[in-house]
Amino acid sequence: MQADKLKIARVSTVPFFVLTQLKFQLDGLSASGMSVTVIASNDEMSHELAANKNFTYLPVDIAREINPIKDFQSLVSLVRVFKKNKFDIVHSTTPKAGLLCAIAGFVSGTSIRLHTFTGQPWVTMSGVKRTVLKLCDRVIGFLNTHCYADSVSQKSFLISNGIIKTEKISVLGVGSLAGIDLGRFDSSRYSVDDLNLLRRNMNIPSSGRVLLFVGRITADKGIHELITAFSSIVKDNNDVFLVLVGPFEAAGEAIVNQVTDVDVIKNIKVVGYSDEPEKYMALADLLCLPSYREGFGTVVIEAAAMGTPTVGSNIYGLSDAIVDGETGVLVPVRNCAALEAAIVSLLDNPVALCTMGAAARRRAIEHFGAKVCSELLINEYKRFFN
Repeated sequence: MQADKLKIARVSTVPFFVLTQLKFQLDGLSASGMSVTVIASNDEMSHELAANKNFTYLPVDIAREINPIKDFQSLVSLVRVFKKNKFDIVHSTTPKAGLLCAIAGFVSGTSIRLHTFTGQPWVTMSGVKRTVLKLCDRVIGFLNTHCYADSVSQKSFLISNGIIKTEKISVLGVGSLAGIDLGRFDSSRYSVDDLNLLRRNMNIPSSGRVLLFVGRITADKGIHELITAFSSIVKDNNDVFLVLVGPFEAAGEAIVNQVTDVDVIKNIKVVGYSDEPEKYMALADLLCLPSYREGFGTVVIEAAAMGTPTVGSNIYGLSDAIVDGETGVLVPVRNCAALEAAIVSLLDNPVALCTMGAAARRRAIEHFGAKVCSELLINEYKRFFN
């Protein structure tokens, strides 16, 4: 079989993940001559997948939460699709899609079944739900031909927790799910006038230092610790502003709404979801990601490419995305005081910020460009048929 004629199915739970994380990689697979089909749920963003000419979109509804009836229906649909299309490779991402594809691919006889782990929801859970979700990941590891982690530290975590055997999991390059578009994440796209206008629109003075968060605004992302640290910072320096870019989830919104100090509230700028987070990265002095769990932390590399360093939790995944003391600073997870100290230390040291930002951009360009990461994956696919 000619490797460049492979029929590839990429499966994710929702179109949003495909559009925000995988689009550039999918374009690269198509450009290499491979026939690419994307399978994801049918929702309000499906039309964007259907409009893309570089791949075929097949809608299969996959519920994000555990739902035995819907999950069985999704499994049956995937088996039918796999049998009908006779894909050479089925490659899943996201937990639910991973579990259903592992089973459907095995049942349908798909020769090469792959999955990329991008973080484990059960890390922050306990009791029966943690046990069940760990079992699901073990099924993914057992039934697939091979699996990938998007960071070296995540790979080690999965092996040490008995999720998968060492020989069945690897990391492409130095990590990352699909790399980033270096043409998009480039601070030179924004002029001084562009950034000054953005400041004025958010009512941030020219002297204001900007601390940025990009992602789902939810408890697991460390929003409580971020808000607590920021509230303390503002009491000593009201020229620091926190910009929150991303959709609210209920728990995260409740945390932000608990802030009652007027001086703190006026320095928190809530943007909501943005399809252009890079402009806020260009404006920011520092990105903050105090997550409890991350498979890698793509947003860290996106900010790095914009020349913005990060303060993040010292957890698996982020410990690969951030080179501590070089491209940012790692702090103990769930530690408000350490987070505050790291933020203040960097914001008070413009030279260190500049040096770290430059180092972060160099590293992003060298290792995490989407073209580099796509070539690694293309070569990996070909390896199975050589």
